[in-house]
Amino acid sequence: MNILVMTAVEVERDAVLRGLHNCSSFHVGIAGVGAASAAARTATLLAAAPYDLVISAGIAGGFAGTAEIGSLVMADEIIAADLGAQSADGFLSLDELGFGSSRIQVDKEWPQRITEALQGAGLSVHTGPILTVSTVTGSTATATELTKRIPGAAAEAMEGYGVAIAAQYGGVPFLELRAISNPVGPRDRSAWRIQDALQALQSASNVLMEVLT
Repeated sequence: MNILVMTAVEVERDAVLRGLHNCSSFHVGIAGVGAASAAARTATLLAAAPYDLVISAGIAGGFAGTAEIGSLVMADEIIAADLGAQSADGFLSLDELGFGSSRIQVDKEWPQRITEALQGAGLSVHTGPILTVSTVTGSTATATELTKRIPGAAAEAMEGYGVAIAAQYGGVPFLELRAISNPVGPRDRSAWRIQDALQALQSASNVLMEVLT
């Protein structure tokens, strides 16, 4: 297989590369921060070379009680959680507005195989929706609103939907895998464990190499 992995920033890319041990089946690109940059850069790389699979990977916030710090989340659905409109009755998604869909289903075969392999390697992994947002959640009220509106929400990041849209238009299967560095909610940098999340991302990337090559 020829696999494209997209990370938002260099430190995530470096963790993935360490786990992949220079495996020639993988190309690791920088998506930039946010769905727009991720979609544009992913589409550019997909136009330049053929790929069999696209993976959005990196660190993320985890929803308390579902995905704890240091664990992994494999998406079964990628949701643009703030793509829509506000109304007197609350948030209206793109689906409710009738302008398309803010939800992208992930192919079930690869997530299941990879999740089983991650668990077999002794890594803590949860499968569930990963939310893509343009503004990272910074309050308990917003975190609560998201979990009520999207039951089972496991993690929150900023690029997955953009990567998935580019892959979907290119006709390439896609996945999203995140390592949890902090809880979704009040912004408390002292509670972040970025190095732990990067280590989990590196370990997960090593499992990806074993499963996909």
